[in-house]
Amino acid sequence: MTNPNKNTDLLQTLHGLIRNWEHEVVEFKEASKDYEQDKIGRYFSAISNEANLKGLQYGWLVFGVHDVTRKIIGSDYGVKYGLEKIKNEIANNTTDRITFTDVFEVLDGDNRIIMFKIPAAVTSTPTSWKGHCYGREGESLGALSTEEYERIRGQARRDWSKQVIEKSSIEHLDKDAVQKARENYKTKQNREHINAEIDNMSDEEFLTKIKLIVNGKLTNAAMVLLGNPDYDYLMDTTARVMWRLTAQTAWLRTTWNLISHLFQS
Repeated sequence: MTNPNKNTDLLQTLHGLIRNWEHEVVEFKEASKDYEQDKIGRYFSAISNEANLKGLQYGWLVFGVHDVTRKIIGSDYGVKYGLEKIKNEIANNTTDRITFTDVFEVLDGDNRIIMFKIPAAVTSTPTSWKGHCYGREGESLGALSTEEYERIRGQARRDWSKQVIEKSSIEHLDKDAVQKARENYKTKQNREHINAEIDNMSDEEFLTKIKLIVNGKLTNAAMVLLGNPDYDYLMDTTARVMWRLTAQTAWLRTTWNLISHLFQS
């Protein structure tokens, strides 16, 4: 059963895309019953590369919306065979097996919409499909231009942990985990005046101080270390290791050591 809260969030995202879509990083298709896998792969490559070039974390391929009128009409794509297998099928033919961050089934009244969340190409590595790199110019799909290919290849590596998550806030964190982080910070510092300073800070001020929140938005590290698992879908990519709150002292020590290593004040 679809989580009502999650469905509401995704519907807001969908209607936002319809109102203010960017041609290169969002593609709408009717796909009333089925859609050719090779075309999905080419759009995956193109949108992934264009998202990278625009400095975005991801783009979208949406089934069940008319590509001209942007009217929601619904889609039966994946009803017969399911949606999970498409992630593996795409990975089999892409650079380093990159695939959809997630595939969402969204309900708008009686209409079923499929939203494919496509991660941006990895820094310095254009996303290919079957050995070819695709891109977009407006709504046209074609080969990634030489200029765009070189722009991606020439990028410097970025620290994923410090990148912010759009549409995130402190409300998406586990309150108990944040409290434990505060306690461990004070224990590690072990200075009376610092403890007093931390006690007088709000949670957001504290997390901003240790660089887990930037301009009110969570970093990837904040979500990995202290996030409420109900909101993992906000992340552009799934982390290889997810740290969650437990009662064990070892977790608390490991969590704070990782925070200290990543974010020296």
